[in-house]
Amino acid sequence: MRKGVQFLGLYLVLAGISGTIDHLAAQPLLGAVLNVFNRFVIPRIGLLSGYEIYANLSLAVLGAAVLVAAVRVRSS
Repeated sequence: MRKGVQFLGLYLVLAGISGTIDHLAAQPLLGAVLNVFNRFVIPRIGLLSGYEIYANLSLAVLGAAVLVAAVRVRSS
């Protein structure tokens, strides 16, 4: 279970960074996998319109928090 949460955290960090790069320039690799948040979630939420970079960086921070929490939680 902990490995799955760590994988989710790592994916969120990579997706946030990748979305930021994609918004600022062009996505060099794995854009179809890593930019799901950037291409499907952000356009559907009107509040995030115009704040795509902040949303992607917030996603990366959330992923880092999930990674830290997964490492600190002891397996039962």
